[in-house]
Amino acid sequence: MAKQLSTEQLKQQKIAVLFGGDSAEREVSLKSGAAITNGLIKAGYNVTGIDTKGFNLAELTQQGIDRVFIALHGRGGEDGCIQGALEYLNVPYTGSGVLGSALSMDKVRSKQIFKAMDLPTADFCVVTPEDFDQQTSVNVLAKLGNKVMVKPAKEGSSIGMAIATNVAELDTALKNAFAFDKQILVEAWLSGKEFTVAVLGDEVLPPIQMETPHEFYDYQAKYQSNSTIYHCPCFLDDDRRAELKALALRAFQATGAQGWGRVDLMQDADGNFNLLEVNTVPGMTETSLVPKAAKVAGYSFENLVERIIQLSLIEEG
Repeated sequence: MAKQLSTEQLKQQKIAVLFGGDSAEREVSLKSGAAITNGLIKAGYNVTGIDTKGFNLAELTQQGIDRVFIALHGRGGEDGCIQGALEYLNVPYTGSGVLGSALSMDKVRSKQIFKAMDLPTADFCVVTPEDFDQQTSVNVLAKLGNKVMVKPAKEGSSIGMAIATNVAELDTALKNAFAFDKQILVEAWLSGKEFTVAVLGDEVLPPIQMETPHEFYDYQAKYQSNSTIYHCPCFLDDDRRAELKALALRAFQATGAQGWGRVDLMQDADGNFNLLEVNTVPGMTETSLVPKAAKVAGYSFENLVERIIQLSLIEEG
């Protein structure tokens, strides 16, 4: 029989925030982990921050850790690996389980699920090193149009992504992307506005509309630029905002995500919403997207990280 712990019981537990690691998103994860650790301490929790690079997870039980807040972005932390290890150790953790994490991290599988469930998403092709030849880019552009977005299947933070508008550019983009992944997703270009919608338990937070002078919301626009503008509440009427939130929640549930996360979407030239991906461990610095949306919904950063802890996998009793 499962039971939910009270806030006071959770505050008596020893909580570890896992961050850093050795993925391509290590630097962002270090910042998220530091912010989450500070937020939980301010909220009155007993917290230890742990950089998992070179860390033996078995030490969690040796240190008497009762619960884990996962702040690891990318491979190893967002793809089901750390989740499986924690389940093996019988340590409760925040966010999605093994399957939901793995499916959400894999952009190709996510797109296939969206298509199978008749959820709107841009047309796409999948390219691997084995099937890449002189005709690949020609065939992809013939199917998807003369402008496409190239994405490694299992990277985040826009790492390895590129735009291609001709065969030579697509050849180069694919070769560069193969340095990050063996499966590359190539999507038809979406020319409309970009949105992100955070999910917190059963609550869908106010959508954010991103506006950047960059051609797309790339790594620099996300983490290094001061020219990116975030509109929250976004510039949509009530009906369209409700449509966007409902679609985001359906996508979140479709990949088996749970607890908390973020769904990214874009409009096409006709204003129709198209799903991009589900993020199960999104950025959590105090200026990241989920905290921005949470603030509009009435959550301080401390309230937000506390709520995520409350939503972590329940104790067995």
